[in-house]
Amino acid sequence: MTAKQTVTDVLIVGAGPTGLLLAGDLAAAGIRVTVLEKRGAESNLTRAFAVHARTLEMLDARGLADELIATGVPLGSLRLFNKLRIDLGSLPTRFPFVLITPQSNTERLLQERAVKAGATILRGAEVTGLRQDAEGVTIETVEDGATATHRARYAVGTDGVHSTVRDLLGIPFPGESVVNSVVLADVRLERAPDEVVTVGATDDGFAFLAPFGDGWYRVIAWDRHDRHPDGTPPPLERIAEITRNTIGEDYGLHDARWSSTFHSDERQAPNYRSGRVFLAGDAAHCHSPAGGQGMNTGLQDAANLSWKLAAALRGRATDALLDTYQTERHPVGKTVLRSSGALVRLALAHSAPTRALRGALTTVAEHLDVVTERGAKIISGIGIRYGAPKDAHPLVGRRVPDLRLTGLEQPREDGPAAPERLYEALRAGKFVLVSNDELSAADPWADRVVTAAPADPHGKLRDTVLLIRPDGYAAWAAVDPGRGELRAALAEWLGAPADA
Repeated sequence: MTAKQTVTDVLIVGAGPTGLLLAGDLAAAGIRVTVLEKRGAESNLTRAFAVHARTLEMLDARGLADELIATGVPLGSLRLFNKLRIDLGSLPTRFPFVLITPQSNTERLLQERAVKAGATILRGAEVTGLRQDAEGVTIETVEDGATATHRARYAVGTDGVHSTVRDLLGIPFPGESVVNSVVLADVRLERAPDEVVTVGATDDGFAFLAPFGDGWYRVIAWDRHDRHPDGTPPPLERIAEITRNTIGEDYGLHDARWSSTFHSDERQAPNYRSGRVFLAGDAAHCHSPAGGQGMNTGLQDAANLSWKLAAALRGRATDALLDTYQTERHPVGKTVLRSSGALVRLALAHSAPTRALRGALTTVAEHLDVVTERGAKIISGIGIRYGAPKDAHPLVGRRVPDLRLTGLEQPREDGPAAPERLYEALRAGKFVLVSNDELSAADPWADRVVTAAPADPHGKLRDTVLLIRPDGYAAWAAVDPGRGELRAALAEWLGAPADA
């Protein structure tokens, strides 16, 4: 019997949030994409509950943010220790909060978008082999007991901490376990907590409670004196005891529908790329749960990589653009490891000197707005910026806020309203050129760039021409550039014009 064979443009291994966002972006760009998922059915295991501001901006650029917000509860601050709260309300964004919603809601919306755009999702496909050559990648799988072969020009491993793709590539995953024997359970409560997210910590442990929105709550608890193998279902009485000891009350915790034990690692692959294969999300980096940055970082990996892969597949970019995925995202992953690792070590401090340091830092942060403001930008992702050439405009490499725009092309009479802001314009999956004049210079690239003027012609951008990447970061900017200079920048970022 001949083994099943498929051919596509991009193979994605792993149908979690990172893989699904990447698949949706590529499919929306007209790229053939297939997602290979080992699980035969959609997972009901939710570990992530926090969707941060930068992630919501990216979902807004895909028309999903408002729908996701409707599934959860926005919080204007995030509590890290018993006293320290990070204020998110002053973040310079349309989403000055963290959204508390189960990861399953994010996955559902991303999957619906990917499938609607034309992505193929194959479940029950276990990857057993990978090889690549100068032309593409071949991945071997076992599906329903039979072997299958999948061929593509590129592949991306988004298959989690225990990534098969990373192992097959021989890429190391150095790091260490930060917290062992962490208890997870989905439970009912007799009394709802006063806060949406309830957090408590003592010198001996911590507990976290968050709602699914359907009457069930996820409890995550840890006691430094308990040691159990991963996957061990803990007794409900023990979960309630840790919750009482750390939060002060167990809220009548009862009727666990599921429980387990896991450990939290802090690891990062040194290389996110090997030839034609990339790593993203937990396959590339994993962090402590402090700050809820794990899923968010993976989604931002996908947003960074998707438009670059699409440009390369269309022949509009050289291999050097794909290399920028490593140079841009690896430092971000390293920063998240450091910040979340520092938070969890302070939160779980056992020695008297470290506890004293935690108390001192908390006191200082409570009285210095600049400390909490910086923390808010780091945790929310708003503060992420990428490198830029030394002589570049100060905006280059920075996240561009949701600018008000005008002069955008009017849609068909039966279509949606014309975009009025940047993140609506980015829904086309193209670059956006913002300028008070010289917009006609972009006409030869009309199939890959949206042009607009700032709604306030006398504002900060009055003399600046700004080219924004599909992921919302500034690619190029200049004050009063000549037409030739602008066209050169467009050719560099968008490839040869259509009339070349």
